[in-house]
Amino acid sequence: MTTHTNINDDTVAVPVNQGDLDAVSNASFYNPHEVLGGHLGTGKHRDMVTIRVLRPMAKTVTIVTQNGETPATHEFNGVFVAVVPAAEGEDGPSIPDYRVRTSYENGTTVTEDDPYRYLPTIGEMDTYLFGEGRHERLWEALGAHVLRYDDPMGGADGTPGEQVVGTAFTVWAPNAHAVRVVGNFNSWDGRRHAMREIGSSGVWEIFIPGVQAGEVYKYEILNANYDWTMKADPMERSHEIPPATGSIVVESAHDWDDGEWMDHRRATDPHAGPVSIYEVHAGSWRKDVSNYHELADKLVPYVKSMGFTHVEFMPLAQHPFSGSWGYQVTGYYAVDSRLGSPDQFKYLIDQFHQAGIGVIMDWVPAHFPKDAFALGRFDGTPLYEDPDPTRGEHPDWGTYVFNFGRREVRNFLVANACFWMDEYHIDALRVDAVSSMLYLDYSREPGQWHPNIYGGRENLEAIDFLKEANATAYKNNPGVMMIAEESTAYPGITAPTSAGGLGFGLKWNMGWMHDTLEYLHETPINRKWHHNEITFSMVYAYSEHYVLPISHDEVVYGKGSVFGKMPGDDWQKYAGVRSLFAYHWAHPGKNLSFMGNEVAQWGEWDHDGSVDWAALDWPDHRGVQHMVADLNDLYKRSPALWSQDFDPAGFQWLTSDDADHNTLSFVRIGKDGEQMVVVVNFSGEAWQDYQVPLPQGGKWREVMTTDDAKYGGSDIHNGTFEAVPGEYHSRDWSAKLTIPALGAVFLEPTD
Repeated sequence: MTTHTNINDDTVAVPVNQGDLDAVSNASFYNPHEVLGGHLGTGKHRDMVTIRVLRPMAKTVTIVTQNGETPATHEFNGVFVAVVPAAEGEDGPSIPDYRVRTSYENGTTVTEDDPYRYLPTIGEMDTYLFGEGRHERLWEALGAHVLRYDDPMGGADGTPGEQVVGTAFTVWAPNAHAVRVVGNFNSWDGRRHAMREIGSSGVWEIFIPGVQAGEVYKYEILNANYDWTMKADPMERSHEIPPATGSIVVESAHDWDDGEWMDHRRATDPHAGPVSIYEVHAGSWRKDVSNYHELADKLVPYVKSMGFTHVEFMPLAQHPFSGSWGYQVTGYYAVDSRLGSPDQFKYLIDQFHQAGIGVIMDWVPAHFPKDAFALGRFDGTPLYEDPDPTRGEHPDWGTYVFNFGRREVRNFLVANACFWMDEYHIDALRVDAVSSMLYLDYSREPGQWHPNIYGGRENLEAIDFLKEANATAYKNNPGVMMIAEESTAYPGITAPTSAGGLGFGLKWNMGWMHDTLEYLHETPINRKWHHNEITFSMVYAYSEHYVLPISHDEVVYGKGSVFGKMPGDDWQKYAGVRSLFAYHWAHPGKNLSFMGNEVAQWGEWDHDGSVDWAALDWPDHRGVQHMVADLNDLYKRSPALWSQDFDPAGFQWLTSDDADHNTLSFVRIGKDGEQMVVVVNFSGEAWQDYQVPLPQGGKWREVMTTDDAKYGGSDIHNGTFEAVPGEYHSRDWSAKLTIPALGAVFLEPTD
């Protein structure tokens, strides 16, 4: 049945189907803009405009235009209607600008703009690209965006001379029957802000005048099961501090001051340069640091003073449970609100860049938690997660796994990688848990998984997603890095996608980390029987482009600190830590060390605690810290140690088989022929007159020793010495040196 509302004898409101009017009055109609707002009349009423507004519990409603005021008539269940003269536009009659004045029984009167008079804020090209999975700047189309419009009637509340300021809300919920926006601005009653679906895209949209930055909001969804549920915005830019679960409207005011860094980034290949990474859990680096601004004040100068080239943050996307360390993300486009606002985080990154330090952030596209307010079963169906239970849930972590084969989901994640690099100037993403994405049988027993279409165990859709994410990130953001945390022997992780690889720039070398720490856990007297563990990494060192990590995972949950892993008395433990770091920095590959390692803290990491800064009251801990800073300085100014990290031409063994002495010697070679000889003695004895083969004759000098007294060592030095001719270990030159116990020396030719 169609309803005709007679306003007076001369005007008739544009008719509306009774069922649609009923659905609109309950805010459950898929296209409320079709009924609400202004609509031109037809025929003899073409010069009139019907305006319908939904004002439940209103006493009176008046439509205010530039030409006057028109009382509205209550039509049905909170829907009011008025007919006003059309405005004269260039192409004929048009809908005039108007405001809505509403009075209530309690005596309050409110004048406000009408969301339903605005055109869609998302375009056809946006919805088309999203549907194809190719919208590389998706964050500019979906989510909440503050907009401003010039309007002849002034601001949203009718204040003359002001712009209309409001927020466009856009969300993907293809199986929803209706979607509404709720917040304090409508007393969490979504009936007045029902969204429209844009065609058949599954994207819902509304512009709400008067809603500005700082407002908390959620989406109220009539889901596929006809249940009303409240959800945070998947594209939220900020979030309430947990355990609160609302999204927050954001409008950035940060003015970037890192232009020099960004210009250099675009013109530079970081994989070919020095990379020494300080890994940080932002919430437990220092307990007297509680926000991003304080991190900028204290962490930036500390990382600079220690000489690291990059800082890597464990995940700082929004996550509900701090005990997950950020690895269970609900807000993929929101920075962790516990530490401050998006602009405060931008300030932190800006300060790092101005200090010449790159910023890496952990990124977690492998899985997400099941919290009811977030992505899980978003529109009542497995929307973001894979609907197949053998693929859609992670048995170890109790989380959902993304549906990597769905175009829109893949687009959500690929664009997210670009978002952090574009909006926040992040220089690299370390992609967590890649192994869990590559294999359908990851952590699953027989019968709990199904082969792919070729009968294999590889997750073909996830593999395609990783290739696309890497290729898109590198294409759109020259000078960035994509880094895989991957623990299997899957081939081609860092091979280019054009050659069939996954396209990462770097991969964590988990095997090196495991073998090295296992070897060093042995007492020196037993290490001769485990010599192959310390040399094995060079067998496969060039199979991928590696980062060598001593990460947070190795100093938590009973594994002990790096200091605690070392056998022997305290002196041996400190010396062992120093020799580990020297070997670490000298080995081919980029290097990463977790916070607290650099001060050889006694205890393992506790995310509820802090780095053990009190350890620096002891000279031996200060000595280790001093050595790490000097090691970074030596590393950065020695191209031999990094310019050919991924080329076999950059490394040669001098002695790899001296298990009896627990000693290694090798030469690192730069792309311009620079040389650095490194000798590491993992035994508990100093070797005097230890003959070291050398790659060339002439004078050599010791440029660093971990045994220096200033580091807490016994102060054995070799100074400058002459190479002696004569074949030794297939080399034409050698020298007899003193190699300190549990120590390492760095040697370079003087010419």
